[in-house]
Amino acid sequence: MKIAYSSSSSPPLLAVVSSSGSSDLKTSGSLGSRILPATQSRSSPLDNLLRCKTMSSNHLRHVESMSLLPSGAGKISQLNAVVLGESIASEENDLVFPSKEFSSQALVSSPQQYMEMHKRSMEDPAGFWGDIASEFYWKQKWGDQVVSENLDVRKGPIQIEWFKGGITNICYNCLDRNVEAGLGDKTAMYWEGNERDVDASLTYSELLQQVCQLANYLKDVGVKKGDAVVIYLPMLVELPIAMLACARIGAVHSVVFAGFSADSLAQRIIDCKPKLILTCNAVKRGPKTINLKAIVDAALDISSKDGVSVDICLTYDNSSATTREDTKWQNGRDVWWQDVVPKYPTSCEVEWVDAEDPLFLLYTSGSTGKPKGVLHTTGGYMVYTATTFKYAFDYKPTDVYWCTADCGWITGHSYVTYGPMLNGATVVVFEGTPNYPDSGRCWEIVDKYKISIFYTAPTLVRSLMRDDDKFVTNHSRKSLRVLGSVGEPINPSAWRWFFNLVGDSRCPISDTWWQTETGGFMITPLPGAWPQKPGSATFPFFGVQPVIVDEKGNEIEGECSGYLCVKGSWPGAFRTLFGDHERYETTYFKPFAGYYFSGDGCSRDKDGYYWLTGRVDDVINVSGHRIGTAEVESALASHPQCAEAAVVGVEHEVKGQGIYAFVTLVEGVPYSEELRKSLIIMVRNQIGAFAAPDRVHWAPGLPKTRSGKIMRRILRKIASRQLEELGDISTLADPSVVDQLIALADV
Repeated sequence: MKIAYSSSSSPPLLAVVSSSGSSDLKTSGSLGSRILPATQSRSSPLDNLLRCKTMSSNHLRHVESMSLLPSGAGKISQLNAVVLGESIASEENDLVFPSKEFSSQALVSSPQQYMEMHKRSMEDPAGFWGDIASEFYWKQKWGDQVVSENLDVRKGPIQIEWFKGGITNICYNCLDRNVEAGLGDKTAMYWEGNERDVDASLTYSELLQQVCQLANYLKDVGVKKGDAVVIYLPMLVELPIAMLACARIGAVHSVVFAGFSADSLAQRIIDCKPKLILTCNAVKRGPKTINLKAIVDAALDISSKDGVSVDICLTYDNSSATTREDTKWQNGRDVWWQDVVPKYPTSCEVEWVDAEDPLFLLYTSGSTGKPKGVLHTTGGYMVYTATTFKYAFDYKPTDVYWCTADCGWITGHSYVTYGPMLNGATVVVFEGTPNYPDSGRCWEIVDKYKISIFYTAPTLVRSLMRDDDKFVTNHSRKSLRVLGSVGEPINPSAWRWFFNLVGDSRCPISDTWWQTETGGFMITPLPGAWPQKPGSATFPFFGVQPVIVDEKGNEIEGECSGYLCVKGSWPGAFRTLFGDHERYETTYFKPFAGYYFSGDGCSRDKDGYYWLTGRVDDVINVSGHRIGTAEVESALASHPQCAEAAVVGVEHEVKGQGIYAFVTLVEGVPYSEELRKSLIIMVRNQIGAFAAPDRVHWAPGLPKTRSGKIMRRILRKIASRQLEELGDISTLADPSVVDQLIALADV
């Protein structure tokens, strides 16, 4: 199906304050950041922060010298740690400053520089983004307008255009441009297999050649500009190769996470009607073999019964997982990748496309209704992902970067493939799971490739926190420079563990907030610019104007909580939902006319820092109190014996809704009624009695996708005992967790 889119130096000083309030200054060569409390003044955020930098140590509070991290995050080995306040109320008053050495070398090195750049991006978006876009290759420059937009449904159809009329190609900018700039021999990708002794690498020149071979094959079998191509592959190098090959010839790729069931895959095939599908016969995830080709076969059977046939299934022979002989085959449709693609020329002409031509479809699935096909176009997305990657991670040409996300999700699109390669970065692609064969695998990989930027999900951080710290400390991790967090709000205790233990208290954390729909980071720290508050996404990226509104859509100023919206467009914004522009407008632009509605709740503190509180549909209304699930989860996770928690709302005959908490304990801690009560008291003390869980359900594990997303839909069904309505659990990394949770329902 054709897809066309047309829009109508010295060691820093560490101040340790005793419980009596006296302070001693100690030097700590291992501590690369200063932790200071924020001022209570209501003056501007910049004034507050600058004042903080010059405050004497006598102003420190909530701090005492301890050998343990706060909130049960585990023991610190050989680290003089500062411990912040235990309560949620005080956490936002603590600031973690980047070291002077880090800031002096950062791309954005001070709050003043950030504010100047952000101010220009808001007052002169055309000039700001036009200057950045000019750094890329355009066959033809865009027209008179850099941006044209309407985000108000009252004024007509929603329409967003950036660099319209500009002719470019994102694959060319990712690969050819870098090779021509002399980076041909630079490593583009390190690939780490599921097993420790299996790896590979590709230079930018080698990657370009392999992309061209696949692109030539696709053209030869009839794939043209605008045609859809479904990619159902695990994290082999062939996955980003496939994405780039499609982009090179103007085809629209739709990557489906290779963990979705046959039914889910079929839904996506039926919706976009692809010219062909790319997959592999099988993949090893930890010790488990997943027969992907069998899932594709079943999906193609389902889609054909619905009138959508796919003529070609190009299958990569992943011999480390299974054999050709054990792979079911349909002659005339199925083709082995290795039998055809290497025969094609290693150069391929570029299909030049308009900035507003489609680049990819990525389906997001909700708990109800059919998946939404989020459509991103080429030019704006290219400029935005490249820029967000560069600044949010303070990228340097010598960095080696690893994002643990799968390319089946937006993070893998923007920050495994496109964003890094547009900057000529060296990227690590990992096929396996982060705790196989043991929980030290991540840090083993970090040391092996000397990774300097590590970007992962809070779920993985909390999972690794459960295990002995030796899995971290047995590895050097000295190459690490910047850490990153993505996917959900990171609770302060997990933030501190990540910062203090993994990063040796010297690596800033880019705690990013963004969505599939936004294409790239929207609210994020810039590592060398702003001091951080554990758990806060900090401030908006360039060109982004977040607003917090009340239920009537009125903007709220200053310190507040409400619904997070965005005023005005940004280059990386999605343009529509494929085939359903009405749903696009209804879902994202009608709830609060004149704004893009994120669907998330948010708080802004007195210093202007943004704190994401979770999806609005994850807000529980208990006796009139609106309680964000993330807030309760953070309180539970601050308990020394809680490794992770997930909270959902259930019907309550008195309160309307009750709070149901699934709690995973630290390894080796037994279940007990005393511990259950202790967890509830923790929430009461940190938030209030109104937020105390009505039920604590012991959870050996939580139902998560392979990317680490907790499937709260399943938790809601278990909590309400609607077990016959669990739905598809095939996308879970470990479906057996569901049976374990059901078995523990009455414990």
